[in-house]
Amino acid sequence: MNSKWEWTLATKISASRILLMIPIAFLLFGEGEDNRLWVVGIILIGVATDFLDGYLARRMHQVSDLGKVIDPLADKIAVGTLALFLVILGDLPLWFLLAVVARDGLIVAGGIYIRREKKIITQSNMLGKVTVTVIALLLVTATIKIPSLEVMKIVLLWASVVFMLLSLGVYAKRLIIGKKVSA
Repeated sequence: MNSKWEWTLATKISASRILLMIPIAFLLFGEGEDNRLWVVGIILIGVATDFLDGYLARRMHQVSDLGKVIDPLADKIAVGTLALFLVILGDLPLWFLLAVVARDGLIVAGGIYIRREKKIITQSNMLGKVTVTVIALLLVTATIKIPSLEVMKIVLLWASVVFMLLSLGVYAKRLIIGKKVSA
């Protein structure tokens, strides 16, 4: 296991999720009949990289402190950015974006506090990964804009809220106890 702040293959894959927001923006705000389907494909690539980076880091024994920071930060930036795009386009409510940003802001602030006070770099946990997956499903459903999936979109919206609250509780517990909880 590596504890340095170095760029490994896994951290580069994690960071690539942030860069995926560039073509997503061009496609969502551009004019093209199939643009939203292309966006869904890019989202699915982003989801795949979220699983691939952790797998490679463990498999190649390249778990690093930088990776522990970049992976969840990339998730937060990608999810928040895509949610912002979908709010601007009228496909998601503003309150959902605010909930995502508030939760992620609290988690980042708590992680910084634990790092400073306890000298621990916290890792993502399984509930956090599940939460991001449910949110990704919501983002895909909101992106494709198929009227017959509107009920599914509403279910995923509220499921996302429930998972965000549950995962925020786990992170709050981590902050209070100050123990490292691994993925």
